[in-house]
Amino acid sequence: MNLTFKSKALARQYVWDTLKLKKQARFPFPIQDRIPNFKNAEIAAVKLFEISPWKDAKYLKINPDSPQRPVRLEALKRGITYFMPTPRLKAGFQKFDPAVIGAENFSKAVTLSSSKEWSEEISLNEIPQVDAIIAGSVAVTRSGKRCGKGEGYSDIEFAILRELGHKPVPVATTVHQLSVVEDFPREAIDLPLSVIVTPDETMVVKKPFPPPNKIDWSQINEKNLEEMPILKDVKAMNYQKKV
Repeated sequence: MNLTFKSKALARQYVWDTLKLKKQARFPFPIQDRIPNFKNAEIAAVKLFEISPWKDAKYLKINPDSPQRPVRLEALKRGITYFMPTPRLKAGFQKFDPAVIGAENFSKAVTLSSSKEWSEEISLNEIPQVDAIIAGSVAVTRSGKRCGKGEGYSDIEFAILRELGHKPVPVATTVHQLSVVEDFPREAIDLPLSVIVTPDETMVVKKPFPPPNKIDWSQINEKNLEEMPILKDVKAMNYQKKV
């Protein structure tokens, strides 16, 4: 079967449909229009932390989606502090410190519905340089292309860190093997992958695509600013730098 797609939308739809058809999706349902959770996500999470820089990290940025819950849990178990963007970036970022949370509360802390109780909301200026990033994905390619559910949040989050002066760091994703396709179009603002981990395979991208250096403000409209108030903060910080 030809798994080369003319658009990201077609690649996403293929993955959503195939995960459902092969019965490899996992709660929450429906998986359509989500970063799809998948069977054996825990195996992929453990495998990710077998490689550097994830296994040696002090600070990580990890997405809040369900398939990366095992990644968040594994990070805490390993004593790694991670920073998680709140859904749609409405409340900025949350800090999860395993020393503060306590091992008996790790499972609660990594569950989205109860995560707020075990985290600390922090300002943009309080986010330290992270060692690596984990992003959720719908479809990926072995060459390091990634597409999420189509709203661009992971791309914007990465660009925000770059706007704050953070160095670019490797980005990994954990996905089902069925999420790996041959090809689809890529834009310059897209988050580039360095590592793709499935329950069956670890793929290290030999030559990752260049990362974006900053937010492309021409792609940000008033609706984006209203939905993601943190963008207003970044814009204000940029203005203050120029004054």
